[in-house]
Amino acid sequence: MSEQLTIALSKGRIFKETLPLLAHAGIEPVDDPETSRKLILDTNHDDVKLVIIRASDVPTYVQYGAADLGVAGKDVLMEHGGEGLYEPLDLRIACCRLMVAGREPWSEQATRLRIATKYVNSARRYFAGRGLQVEIIKLYGSMELAPLVGLSDLIVDVVDTGNTLKANGLQPLETIADISSRLVVNKASMKRKHARVQAFIDQIAEAVRKQEEAA
Repeated sequence: MSEQLTIALSKGRIFKETLPLLAHAGIEPVDDPETSRKLILDTNHDDVKLVIIRASDVPTYVQYGAADLGVAGKDVLMEHGGEGLYEPLDLRIACCRLMVAGREPWSEQATRLRIATKYVNSARRYFAGRGLQVEIIKLYGSMELAPLVGLSDLIVDVVDTGNTLKANGLQPLETIADISSRLVVNKASMKRKHARVQAFIDQIAEAVRKQEEAA
């Protein structure tokens, strides 16, 4: 019997956009995560399981070997730090930008800006690189509200169309990073199950290539 492969995915856009890539590798989930209450999904292969977890937890599951591979946004990986992981492949899906946004541009002379974000590490690194002292306020959602009620001067968040910013009177100010989803691999799994994992990476890489050619 071949070695078990466990792949960590998050619900929503990443899952939907990963499905065609998995299908190219011959892997299809038996259950739909949007309707099933199961957290471990069977696939059409007895030896391939999908674990469905929060997007921000994917790198942690892969790092500690609870999953052999996973798909995570670059924003999540930047925040996590990427310890214990290989990042062999940019899947070119779920694309967006990690941005600074606010009501108006800030002054480089500003002292002690307050930044609301769930991307605490990425925001701190970015503003430190600009030589600015900032106070980071960690929020878990509805970032756009923070400047409107005086909680923060600026926000750092992922921006797709920018419509939510505009609807709340905010504007994108600076891009911190272009974001897409990446395939990540546990380092021990890469050694222990090398042939199996490498074959999967190669199949997914080919699927990404084909998608790009078709676009």
